[in-house]
Amino acid sequence: MAQGDLGTITTKVPARLDRLPWTKFHWRVVIGLGTVWILDGLEVTMVGSVAARLTEEGSGIELGAAQIGIAAAVYILGACLGALFFGQLTDRFGRKKLFILTLAVYVVATVATAFSFSPWYFYLARFVTGAGIGGEYAAINSAIDELIPARKRGQVDLVINGSYWLGAAGGSALALLLLNEDFFAKDLGWRLAFGLGALLGLLIFIVRRHVPESPRWLFIHGREDEAEAIIESIEREVEDESGEHHLEEVDDKDSLTIHQRHTIPFREIAKVAFTQYPKRAVLGLALFVGQAFLYNGITFNLGTLMTGFFGVAAATVPIFLVLWAISNFLGPVILGRLFDTVGRKPMISITYLGSAAVAVVLALILTGSDNAWLFLTVLMVCFFLASAGASSAYLTVSEIFPMETRALAIAFFYAIGTGLGGIIGPLLFGRFIESGDVGLVALGFYISAGVMALGGICELIFGVKAEGRKLEDIARPLTAGEPKNSPQRS
Repeated sequence: MAQGDLGTITTKVPARLDRLPWTKFHWRVVIGLGTVWILDGLEVTMVGSVAARLTEEGSGIELGAAQIGIAAAVYILGACLGALFFGQLTDRFGRKKLFILTLAVYVVATVATAFSFSPWYFYLARFVTGAGIGGEYAAINSAIDELIPARKRGQVDLVINGSYWLGAAGGSALALLLLNEDFFAKDLGWRLAFGLGALLGLLIFIVRRHVPESPRWLFIHGREDEAEAIIESIEREVEDESGEHHLEEVDDKDSLTIHQRHTIPFREIAKVAFTQYPKRAVLGLALFVGQAFLYNGITFNLGTLMTGFFGVAAATVPIFLVLWAISNFLGPVILGRLFDTVGRKPMISITYLGSAAVAVVLALILTGSDNAWLFLTVLMVCFFLASAGASSAYLTVSEIFPMETRALAIAFFYAIGTGLGGIIGPLLFGRFIESGDVGLVALGFYISAGVMALGGICELIFGVKAEGRKLEDIARPLTAGEPKNSPQRS
């Protein structure tokens, strides 16, 4: 059959990928693709770090606290729409083309942000930056899950998603220097901060261009010869590095029969999610709404909260953000392996319900104490748990739907969940903080606790046992021949 012609094929590519030992190839995937989370952490926390400066006279833009919340909501709106738009293109045209394109969109828009001169321009630049990042989520998470062995998938996904906080810590540390008026003018330092984000994006291009297309995507779309060439190249590299002349053969029972297709209509993807897997659809929405409300509401407004209610100087805010970001990074790093050993369902529910309980404590501290360090310490505990939980939301929706819909499933649940929680959260917290009413800000934390708890409860009820299982066993591909006596889907 000629390359690109469609037919029915039997392939062992998924099993061959899952049986590979961990090598430099996998590190290249992690570094080349996973660094998108560092970029997002840099972007989101950069705004939180420089928020207080942007509200000062002489900053060159002079936004109000509520306008900071609007900018955050606009960024999230861009990310949601970008995820849907680029997610559909990712499933249609391939993972690699899109993770190159979306990175280019991010770099251009971030440079544009550095030249902001008015609120409307700042909003527009943030919207396009968000669109690039949202598209990255769909292209990157689908590619990573399709290239990483099943036995390591949970831990690797959580650590990669947790690397967001390396960017957050780096952004806050850079802001601490760039906001120092002894070195940079008030209207220059925050612009340089965004420029450095674009520079990091350009460096990622260098590594990313060596990451191959997903063989799983290729063989479904009639390009099995390319898929075979890529998997053979990976196997040769693994054999050379490990010193093994022959990798373990894959058993015939692990082969997969596929009816190839060039495209799968959006309506079919939506039908799969909500008619064949309705419980999984509810689970994905609950996990995303919960983490998005808590994270975006706090992250975008933490700087103004610390200055307005704890008297922390604008130039000192990044110190608090660096420590907070470190706790967020340590959560998935320390807890990540437990998602592959203890299991997805118990760990996701523990992290969601645990962070909800600590968010209630934060509300009580806010109304009863003006100790900034006490508040920060409890905040770090809350987000140590919440970070691992939030990372597992992306892992969950990338695992529990069929391969052909993976990128768009990630995009869909990210967009809907984040649209509901990630836009309302920043706007609500921004308004509450600007009011100066500590009781209203505490109410924001109570609401955050409620939506996180709802995510944890949904995991207890609808959670899927996915640890160590092949993606094709968790959700059978749409293009696969249906086996006899197949289990009821949910």
